[in-house]
Amino acid sequence: MMHLKEGDAAPEFGIKDQNGKLHHLADYKGKKVILYFYPKDLTPGCTLESCNLRDNYTELKKDGFEVIGVSADNEVKHQKFINKHDLPFNLLADVDHKVLNAYGVWGPKKFMGKEYDGIHRTTFVINEDGIIEKIINKVNTKEHTKQILEELSK
Repeated sequence: MMHLKEGDAAPEFGIKDQNGKLHHLADYKGKKVILYFYPKDLTPGCTLESCNLRDNYTELKKDGFEVIGVSADNEVKHQKFINKHDLPFNLLADVDHKVLNAYGVWGPKKFMGKEYDGIHRTTFVINEDGIIEKIINKVNTKEHTKQILEELSK
């Protein structure tokens, strides 16, 4: 796992969203980006996190943020997740784990005594120049927007 830190340049990527449209980090130059990595579409924690960002999306946009979710789910599953929960932002399908590995969020996990590789729920706040301003490793799924804004005000 790669270990990025605040102040590092955010790794560039090029992956497709729920509609098959290619997104590059460079497309967001000049904008602040909330890039959140989550384990799986349509699961309780990921739904709480995504819906919290949805419920605060207007405020985040007013503050100049773009919100982008990333998981290893495919485009079809992302589209179902967006449709079911009315998510107003793009979800990127990193099925080959290139971006997950570049950001260091794919690796060994433990659940109920079993070890497996998976996505570590992590949020990167990237500034207008493509620099990582904040990394949130212990995500509060229920109040993620509040958590992001509080971390940025420190």
